[in-house]
Parts: sequence; structure tokens; C-alpha cells
Amino acid sequence: MEQFDKDPIFLEQVQKLHRITVYGRWIFVACSWLLFAPISLWNLRSEIALWRQYFTWVAVRYGIYHHPFASVGLAFCIGSTMAVLIWQSRNILFGLPEPEKQRLENQVYRIREQGETHPLWKSIQ
Repeated sequence: MEQFDKDPIFLEQVQKLHRITVYGRWIFVACSWLLFAPISLWNLRSEIALWRQYFTWVAVRYGIYHHPFASVGLAFCIGSTMAVLIWQSRNILFGLPEPEKQRLENQVYRIREQGETHPLWKSIQ
């Protein structure tokens, strides 16, 4: 593993794998918004009509309390979005943490070992 530390091709492959990870997380967030949010909002449609007429925080609390599945669906969408935003912001501001760099390097090493039969082989080349 040490011999790859100075290899520019290896470092480029690690960067490509990190980019794939970022895209994968955002695709997961987009899919969760496309799948769970419409169902959750549809279940809250009567409450949303009430909120449009008489918006109060009590009405919002009532809607969330009496529609737990819709609340969990929206909370999952919001929570996953916030988690990815915070994760990506941390990586941009402070760089990748050492354990995450190590994990990416190990994964690139395993992809290289497996060769063309690995699903990510073409993506990191």
C-alpha cells in the first residue's frame, strides 16, 4: 500500500472514487425526495389545505402528530439532505478526514486488485 502514496495515477483514482461517492449520496437524496416526499405530502393534503387558510404552529404540530408516517417520510428526506450537506461541507472546508482517505485508498487498491471484473473499474480509470 505504501508504494501507491506517491503515485499520481493512484491519487487521481482516489479522487474519482470520492467524486463517485459524492454523486452517489446526492442521487440517494434525490431518490428519497422523489419517492417519499410526494407520498408524505399527499397524506398531509388535508392539513396543508388547513394551513393555507389558517396557518398556526399548533395546526402544524397537530398535522405532524396525527400523521406519523408522513412526518417520518418528510423527516427522512430533510435529515438525509442535511446529513449530506454537512458531510460535503466538512470535506470542502477541512478536507477529507484521515480514516476516510484510508478507506478510499483501500477501496481503490481492492478495485485495482480485482481488475476489470469490478463494477467500478471503468469509473476510476
